[in-house]
Amino acid sequence: MAVLDKPSPSRTARERVPGRPAMRLGPFSVVWRPRTVLVLGIGLVVLLLGMALNIGRGDFPISVGEVLSVLFGGGDQGQRFIVMDLRLPRSLTGLLVGAALAVAGAITQSIARNPLASPDMIGFTAGANAAAVGVIVLGGSGWLLGAVGLPVAALVGGLFSAFAIYGLAWRRGVQGFRLVLVGIGIDVTLTALVHWLTIVANVTEAARAYVWLNGSLNGRGWEHVVPVAIALAVLVPAALVLAHVLGGLQFGDDTARGLGIPVDRARTALLVVAVGLASVATASAGPIAFVALVAPQISQRLVGSARPPIGVSLVVGATLTVLADLIARTAFGATELPVGIVTAVLGAPYLLFLIARYGREARA
Repeated sequence: MAVLDKPSPSRTARERVPGRPAMRLGPFSVVWRPRTVLVLGIGLVVLLLGMALNIGRGDFPISVGEVLSVLFGGGDQGQRFIVMDLRLPRSLTGLLVGAALAVAGAITQSIARNPLASPDMIGFTAGANAAAVGVIVLGGSGWLLGAVGLPVAALVGGLFSAFAIYGLAWRRGVQGFRLVLVGIGIDVTLTALVHWLTIVANVTEAARAYVWLNGSLNGRGWEHVVPVAIALAVLVPAALVLAHVLGGLQFGDDTARGLGIPVDRARTALLVVAVGLASVATASAGPIAFVALVAPQISQRLVGSARPPIGVSLVVGATLTVLADLIARTAFGATELPVGIVTAVLGAPYLLFLIARYGREARA
């Protein structure tokens, strides 16, 4: 009778997974996907060049080479002041906000098993919008509009609306379709509240509210970078740790439970991560539309995976936001648009494409 030998210690460093090699690092096992690594590398290069282009454009232009020199410790004192103190915080805020929205979108689309389920489409960020506009309209020019008051209000409003959606969608668990339908209903209700607030506001307050609602990176400083950076440092590793259950959730709750996945606990933890990322991003720059919807879908197609990949979505979302901000700042001469208008123009056709595509598949 043949005896199966135990794997030798040297074989534990590299194992085989059907179709793909796996790398074992201590207690962790990572599947080697060359296409994903290639896409990540190209995305990081494009992101770095987009950051350099965005930072270099302005009343005092700086070349890409000079910007990269300053970022890596070179450049003269004037260039370092312009790059590090005036322009880098804005681009870095856009990078972090885009990354947070993209990861939140990848999680919600995977949980709901629906490419249209992004935080800005199913109401997760609607509470942030309503709270921020309420502070602008009711707070006037007082302390509520300070550097702390408005972001905190948006964060609290986003968390409140997300947990309200989750609570209303709970029926011995949360199904993807129910979460989407309840989210759309809450989103419509809160959007109506926002419109009413802008109608009763005076002209100055209404204009300030519309700038917020369009999503803007104008005037962003290091005080806006820090909260999003902390949120990403805490929540993105949590999302990567929890990502292993997303593959099981793609097959439905019954199959996932059969695989030993605690479906309700896993889905709740993932939703908390997604809500936290979306709320912090919205609190820092306003509702930047369609990044959370488009970035995960682009990433999924670039990688060729069964669900939106979190790491690639992070890089693609950051790149889209930085490039959209570059277009918003430079495409119309002296007129600077809010970055949310550019992302909406770029993302709306893709939304129509998704709706038409899935409509055809439903009829087939």
